Amino acid sequence: MKILVTGGSGYLGTHVRRFFNADDLSGRCGLDILNVNDVAIVADYDVVIHLAAHLDKSPDAAEAVFQNNVQGTVNVLREMKQDAIFIFASTKDVYGRFADNYSEVPEDCPTIYAGQSALEWSKLIAEQYVAYYGNLRNFRSCILRLSTVYAPPSHDNTPNFVGYYADAINKGERLALPGGGRPKRDLLHVDDLSKAISAFNESVIRHGLYNIGGGRQNALSLSELVAKMEEVSGLQAVMDEDTEIPAPTPLNYVTDLSLISQELGWKPEIGLNEGLKELF
Repeated sequence: MKILVTGGSGYLGTHVRRFFNADDLSGRCGLDILNVNDVAIVADYDVVIHLAAHLDKSPDAAEAVFQNNVQGTVNVLREMKQDAIFIFASTKDVYGRFADNYSEVPEDCPTIYAGQSALEWSKLIAEQYVAYYGNLRNFRSCILRLSTVYAPPSHDNTPNFVGYYADAINKGERLALPGGGRPKRDLLHVDDLSKAISAFNESVIRHGLYNIGGGRQNALSLSELVAKMEEVSGLQAVMDEDTEIPAPTPLNYVTDLSLISQELGWKPEIGLNEGLKELF
């Protein structure tokens, strides 16, 4: 089975590509999802894991975000062959503030516009194209709305906040937490993400949409996350108590894993102690 990872040299893509021994379609290997000639190689693959995206929430980046995340996705979808598998990395942030209405967020949480940035909105729009082309061109598709997926450091990649906290602790740099450390997130190791992709590949489901994250057993506040990092690393965090950073929206996010567990028989296997230790 030939597998391609778009964005396969990125923060998550580096590890997903290694897990599957897959090929890479990314700027670092000289290929661009906005170039229809480059994207033509998609037709040669049995599985395409689409991670490539422009991840910028600033208003000034909106045009580039929509171009890359919507048109780039469409370019890839148009090249998919019949009965191949397309995995799309979406985001939990399509739910915006509505996620705060749930202790564990299900797939039927509303996704109507409530101030989401172009990044989240572009992902939601792209999801509709995945559904359209999957049915039109008769290939299998899986949309994964990712919660906080973390990964060990890799060359020339900027980590998410989990990796950023670990890096600050490693270097003894001062660390300020949004919302005084109160926000809660569920964390998922990148290899567990890859195992979920494998579970879909091996299933008989034609089109799936799942929330995916660490679930309640891997959920903790940002303050608890720092304490856990101190525990697994044996290092002491240097906290910046003076700098105030606003709390994010939603304040708390924990993934409801009921649907993906029921349909794919998947659940996270890598616990926080084991996974976070790899960051040090």
